[in-house]
Amino acid sequence: QVQLVESGGGLVQAGGSLRLSCAASPTIFSINIKGWYRQGPGKRRDVVATLTRSGAAIYADSVEGRFTISRDNANNTVYLQMNSIELTDTGVYYCNAYVGDDAYWGQGTQVTVSS
Repeated sequence: QVQLVESGGGLVQAGGSLRLSCAASPTIFSINIKGWYRQGPGKRRDVVATLTRSGAAIYADSVEGRFTISRDNANNTVYLQMNSIELTDTGVYYCNAYVGDDAYWGQGTQVTVSS
């Protein structure tokens, strides 16, 4: 049973920073943590940042230059460093992973940005 556990969310002022973590278990090579998605209030879930197998990062236009996604393969963990946070970054952030063709999601971590 694959589990993804997100952490690091919270309340942050606009302009501040947060670092989200997504830990996958069990630690098996076949788990491919793809990246981060978010769902803002009343909005659909959209991609924020993803990693290819080779480690290349792809960002949504809205976060390009402000967020950085990285992966720790040894610990099967993916991070999202969020800098220069904006009010529109408010939402629930979800981690996404694949094992073969099967997709898995974490429970999400809430990020709330205040002015």
